[in-house]
Amino acid sequence: MSIRVMLVDDQALLRTGFRMVLAAQPDMEVVAEAGDGVEALQVLRSTKVDVVLMDVRMPKLDGVEATRRICQDANPPKVLILTTFDLDEYAFSGLKAGASGFMLKDVPPGELLAAIRAVHSGDAVVAPSTTRRLLDRFAPMLPNAGGPPQHQELERLTSREREVMVLVAQGLSNGEIAARLVLSEATVKTHVGRILTKLGLRDRVQVVVLAYETGLVRAGGAN
Repeated sequence: MSIRVMLVDDQALLRTGFRMVLAAQPDMEVVAEAGDGVEALQVLRSTKVDVVLMDVRMPKLDGVEATRRICQDANPPKVLILTTFDLDEYAFSGLKAGASGFMLKDVPPGELLAAIRAVHSGDAVVAPSTTRRLLDRFAPMLPNAGGPPQHQELERLTSREREVMVLVAQGLSNGEIAARLVLSEATVKTHVGRILTKLGLRDRVQVVVLAYETGLVRAGGAN
């Protein structure tokens, strides 16, 4: 089945460019478009969508608030935030709102397509190194940045699970974590699944955000 994509951007020219790229793919189809967050929410009420490409700065309702409302629904589509080159604070807010990752607006077509497929398959962190750089930049603004881990739920994790969580937050893939800890990739995947369940998190992006918010991982990579 094709991946059903929705384009949300107030610039029609950008939507046209993305639509042309996606239309050339045998496993993707653009099923909806919207020029602002309000229109996006309206369209989603009647259209089945798998992945939303969401602009941030739009009239009426910005992409962060639109993402938050979308992700509050039961079985929501995955959301990829589209941000500008300077990686402003809106991208971080989008991750906290429930987005599965973010891409730069000038991303090469191949990377955009790979990101859509990765998110659709459940591999939520897109370009983890970029996610980490953004979090490093804004970590000092987080409530508990710089202090000891401040999340009671972290106590539910085993020492191994905390170790895996730190490496996830540092942007390592399951394969890289497996090599670092001398484990099988299947075992790492099991650990990640248990972390999500114990902490009530939706995906790896939320693991990264929580690790920074609690101080489990700190700006610059110290932990």
